[in-house]
Amino acid sequence: MGERKTVVVGVTGGVAAYKALDVISKLKKADLDVHVIMTEHSTKFVNPLSFQSLSQNMVVTDMFAEPKAWEIQHISLAKKADLMLIVPATVNIIGKVANGIADDMLSTTIMATKAPVVFAPAANTNMFLNPIVQNNIRKLREYGYKFIDPDEGRLACGDTGSGKLADTKLISDIAISMLYDVKDLKGKKVLVTAGPTIAAIDPVRYITNRSSGKMGYAIAEEARDRGADVILVSGPCKLEKPFDVDVVNISTNEEMLKAVEKHFEESDIVIKAAAVADYKPKTYSNEKIKKGENGLNLELERDNDILKKLGSMKKNQVLVGFAAESHDLINNAVAKLHNKNLDFIIANDITCSDTGFASSDNKVTILCRDGKNISLPKMSKRMVARELFNLINEKR
Repeated sequence: MGERKTVVVGVTGGVAAYKALDVISKLKKADLDVHVIMTEHSTKFVNPLSFQSLSQNMVVTDMFAEPKAWEIQHISLAKKADLMLIVPATVNIIGKVANGIADDMLSTTIMATKAPVVFAPAANTNMFLNPIVQNNIRKLREYGYKFIDPDEGRLACGDTGSGKLADTKLISDIAISMLYDVKDLKGKKVLVTAGPTIAAIDPVRYITNRSSGKMGYAIAEEARDRGADVILVSGPCKLEKPFDVDVVNISTNEEMLKAVEKHFEESDIVIKAAAVADYKPKTYSNEKIKKGENGLNLELERDNDILKKLGSMKKNQVLVGFAAESHDLINNAVAKLHNKNLDFIIANDITCSDTGFASSDNKVTILCRDGKNISLPKMSKRMVARELFNLINEKR
């Protein structure tokens, strides 16, 4: 991120108040300046000292306490905030704000700020689903306030249902995404493919590859955080589905081809990070092939070249491919760039032991259609995605 952003976290009096500590820890790790306002009731659940230690800022608990500096604190924090995050948000604070009641430090600061305000509700199921509460939430949504819907599960009271605080990673990820310092893809549609495909041999066996999907998922998350509408066509992966990304799950080359063809025309940027199977068994056995004394011979045939087909369909789209090579990296990537009518190709050496498949890092060279090559040092796959979009926007 560029200039350091400020998040004001409001903690209200619910059993889930302790989970706000984990949210604050994650925000701090993202190098955000975090200030905490606790309601009086929340201090009965968690000691303010815990929040002070994690946020590394004084915690505000009393609207009428003597300020540490000569400033009106609720106005000061309201102006300082780039984002306000209410976690957990009880039905009480939701009702107060929805009806214009400002009678403590948190409610007055929410009223005074011009920053986006995000509520992460947590409540007993019956309370949360009460028509009055739901009406208050609808009203606040109409005013532009954002909500992170609670999960379903077993609640502290023993009931099971909706009302459990959303996952703390999701809450922090949404906050970090909203504060991302580059929003240059607003109004753009980005289509990304990720992960492997499989080619079935029989009902039990199939051919695949070692792709983890991490690079494609990182690209999808980067595009989302920059403001794009993102469609992620994903092969079988063990990765968590990114929030606010339209994920299309596929298994085979043919399924991936149909999915990308469906969305290609409406897309502004298409990035094919998936490791698609080039070959498939010429014949598929409907029954499991039994083990014999001799070896098993498989006859393979070429499968769809999805990237080449997209290159032939391309109109105004920016089309990006990947070249995972074990030798002659640049020459092979250049040939692929021109043969498949790409605008950019990302070349990576799969023989490197500490980058590439399954790793969270990558070391790549981005080749441009105009002949420019940009070699990146080893960095996280998310940083590679950031550099890629920087280059795409520079060239557009």
